[in-house]
Amino acid sequence: MKLLIFGPQGSGKGTQAEILSEKLDMPHISTGDIFRENVKNQTELGQKAKAYMDQGQLVPDDIVIAMIKNRLSQTDANFGFVLDGYPRTIPQAEALDRITKIDKILEVWISDDESLMRLGGRRSCQKCGAVYHLKFNPPKNESQCDKCGSRLIIREDDTEAVIKERLQQYHQQTEPLVKYYQDQNKHIKIDGMPPIIDVTSEIFSKLFIN
Repeated sequence: MKLLIFGPQGSGKGTQAEILSEKLDMPHISTGDIFRENVKNQTELGQKAKAYMDQGQLVPDDIVIAMIKNRLSQTDANFGFVLDGYPRTIPQAEALDRITKIDKILEVWISDDESLMRLGGRRSCQKCGAVYHLKFNPPKNESQCDKCGSRLIIREDDTEAVIKERLQQYHQQTEPLVKYYQDQNKHIKIDGMPPIIDVTSEIFSKLFIN
């Protein structure tokens, strides 16, 4: 089964992709991991991508889709995969359709307020990298790491202004994928608001996984 999973920041789609990957014994293919692997191994595509990234520019679609194509051609993806983080736009979806046939698309939906709460509540340790959440996994002291005692900070990615900007980009660029895949009769909407275990149950049910 070839699956694609997407949703707004904080929706938990990465967690659900990992659960599906383990349950169905097929690779969880994250575009972030593909980028890091290509850059680390200094592949031709990785070097091209790094040149753009070093200048703070977006990596062009043709480089991204070439990386995706290479990854999907590996033997472990022959019988299925869970693709996470791509496509993010209609042109990217059209490019993906020319490479492979996706069976089902899972949209893990949460509200903007929920996204702000989940991401805005994160606190990270400057020293050891431990991550906390003020609601779900709070430190004993709001400003201090339980493990090493160092100061906890709000990462730039977790500030309200950055979260809102990313959500706006999601609504403008990625949300149109819903209709794109509805027209192909592949779209499945998942309520990402409940606890992780309940979201997993809904996904399994709608994919007819026991």
